[in-house]
Amino acid sequence: MFETEHLKIRKFKIEDAQNLFENHIEEEVKKWIPNESYADIEETIGAINFYIDCVNNRHLPYVLAVELKETGELIGDTGINEVEGNTKEVEIGYGICKKHSGKGYATELLSAMTEFVASTFGMNVLYGRVMRGNNASVRVLEKNGYIFVKEEFGAEDDPYGNGMLIYKKEC
Repeated sequence: MFETEHLKIRKFKIEDAQNLFENHIEEEVKKWIPNESYADIEETIGAINFYIDCVNNRHLPYVLAVELKETGELIGDTGINEVEGNTKEVEIGYGICKKHSGKGYATELLSAMTEFVASTFGMNVLYGRVMRGNNASVRVLEKNGYIFVKEEFGAEDDPYGNGMLIYKKEC
C-alpha cells in the first residue's frame, strides 16, 4: 500500500494471525482499546479475512497491517472507520505493540496514514478518539496537527467511563 522511513503499511495476510493476536492481547493494548482484543487465533483469522475483504472492496472499516521494514515483523495496525452519520468524515486508529512503542513509529504511521486517507479516499476531515489518560496517543495526535475539539462520555468503547478525547484534523 505505502511505506514510511521505517514502516511498510500493507494488507493483512493470514500468516499475520499469530502476531496480530499476540499484539492485541498485550496489557497496554487491552487497557486503551479494550474492544480490540481477539479471543483466540480463529477469531483473529476471521478478523483478518474481514479486513482483507474490506480493503479489496475499498469499504470501511479499512484496516491495514504495519510492518517494520528492517525486520519484516508485524508491529501494529492502523485503519479508518466512518464517523457515525457522516460519510465524509472518518475516525482514524493506530496501534504499535509494546516492544516497539516509544520509538516514534506511531507518529510516523499516523502522519503517513492521514495523507493516505486524504488522497485515496478524498476525506477532508479526520478524527482521532483517545481514552482519557492515554497521554502517549494524545501526543501522537497533537504532533500530527490534530486539534482537541471535545470530550465525549458514555461511549460504548469507553468501559471505564472516564471519557473519550476527540481530536480533529482538516486536510
